[in-house]
Amino acid sequence: MAEPLRDEIPPGTLHLFILKILARGPNHGYGIAQFVESSSRDVFQVEEGSLYPALQRMMLKGWIRGEWQETENKRRARVYSLTTLGKKQLEVELSKYRRVSQAIGRVIAASS
Repeated sequence: MAEPLRDEIPPGTLHLFILKILARGPNHGYGIAQFVESSSRDVFQVEEGSLYPALQRMMLKGWIRGEWQETENKRRARVYSLTTLGKKQLEVELSKYRRVSQAIGRVIAASS
């Protein structure tokens, strides 16, 4: 069976994905990565080398908090949740995404 076709997550989008996923409720890193993969129908894959540094940066900025908890499998995992500042940043990120997406659409339409 052929490998699914995967694309890189566009620069700056990983923070938006993480904030949006955590707006649904707390989650651990593996759960965040799995959600991105499944909801993108395997177009995007989040590598550990990108995810955990992004989570760390977001904690330093105060957008999310991480708390060690025991999972259903009796393993310890850091569970991340959105802060009030993170909720505000989610709105900023969504606004940026919409503005850029619309601009790309206009350029493509004007080139047709």
